[in-house]
Order: sequence, then structure tokens, then C-alpha cells
Amino acid sequence: MTQDWHYPFPTLYAGKLLKRYKRFFADIELESGEVITAHCPNTGPMTGVCHIGGQVMVSHNPSPKRKLAYTWELSAVNDTVATWAGANTALPNRVVKSVLEHRLLPQLGRYDEIRSEVKYGTDGKSRIDFLLTGTDDRPIYVEVKNTTWAQETLALFPDTVTTRGQKHLREMTQLLPEARAVMLYFINRGDCTAFAPGDEKDPTYGELLRTAIAAGVEVLPCRFEVTPPAIRYLGLADLAI
Repeated sequence: MTQDWHYPFPTLYAGKLLKRYKRFFADIELESGEVITAHCPNTGPMTGVCHIGGQVMVSHNPSPKRKLAYTWELSAVNDTVATWAGANTALPNRVVKSVLEHRLLPQLGRYDEIRSEVKYGTDGKSRIDFLLTGTDDRPIYVEVKNTTWAQETLALFPDTVTTRGQKHLREMTQLLPEARAVMLYFINRGDCTAFAPGDEKDPTYGELLRTAIAAGVEVLPCRFEVTPPAIRYLGLADLAI
């Protein structure tokens, strides 16, 4: 059952964002007063969810194999911490794999096998996040896009120009009609009820997405509630194309 499923976080520690720099580093003051440098697993601009002085949550995983023991996991969307957004772009694919394993998306139909990072595309250099095969008539290619930028309750992707994302849309369209092509937008915050392309940041992406939908590419804008204990699936957002 969807309401019973959740993806737990490890123990998280609260802090305040002091500075983000060199894309991968963030200085954070923990509640104890200690200032630590955490890994920022997000190369994008983090529009609307990166606030100097804002509340954040980090995980702690000390290991001789890691340069930094802390990882920036969550950001407060506002001062009241009414809503958290995911900061770790490595997490959505892990969460989606669990969602697929638990068959929480009836829109995908039936499938027996879930494969990750499968090569595809005209040049064979791209990798699809998930390839579902088995009992359905056609293989199902699922591309996952982390989505945290929002305007009020409207989630938007992308939050910057993404030539890689544009390439993915072209390649997904080329899979048709021999396969199903699904763009899964992982809305990594619980306060959004609708989804649209981020035309303001990348109008080309918006045009390509609308063209892809007209050609038969499917869109699943998946809403997730993100809190320090766990991530929970809330269902699909409305598509505002």
C-alpha cells in the first residue's frame, strides 16, 4: 500500500547554512555550535532551496574512504521549516527504485525486471535510469529528473539550462513506438500540487518536452513528502503544460 511505504533517512543533524562554494562544498553550523564542511551532492543552482542562513539537515558517515564525513541532505524551503526539500540529487534514483520494486506506480503497468543504468540512444553513450521489462508488450524506459524549484505550488524543471536534459528528451522520443518512454519528475518537496517545464530558465527544454509529449512520451510528475524521518510518496501532481 502507498500509505505504508516510506524511504527512511539515516540519523540527521540540524544546522544552519553558512556558505556553499565550489559546487560540492557547504559550510554549516550545527546546533551544537560546531562548524563543519559538508559534501553538497547537487551540482545545480538549487534555485529556491539554497538560502544562506537557512535551516538544513545533514547526515554523518565517517569513513577513511570519504573526504567529508557529512552530507547535506535537506533544506528548509522557508523560515518556519514547514516544508523540507531534498538537497541530495543522488537520492531520487534510490527512492524511485524502491517505488518501482513496491509497484507504487500503476501507470507503468506490469513488469517483471528492473534494470538500472542501461545504455541506450543513437550514440550508445547515454544511460537510462531504469529499464522495465517483462509482462508488458513493450519495454519501458524511465528517466528520472530531480525537481526542487517551485513557484508557489507549481513544481518546475529545469532550474537552469540543461543541454543534457534536452538530449535526453530527444533520445526518449526516438524510442517510440517500439518502447514506452516515461519522464518521471521527482518532486522533491511536499508542497507542490502541479508540474510544468521551467520555461523561464530553459525555454528549449520546455519546447522539447511538449513536442515529446505530443509524440507519445509519458510524463509522471511524482510528488514526495520529504521530512527528516523519511520520504513518502504522495501521488501524481497535475500536469500544467
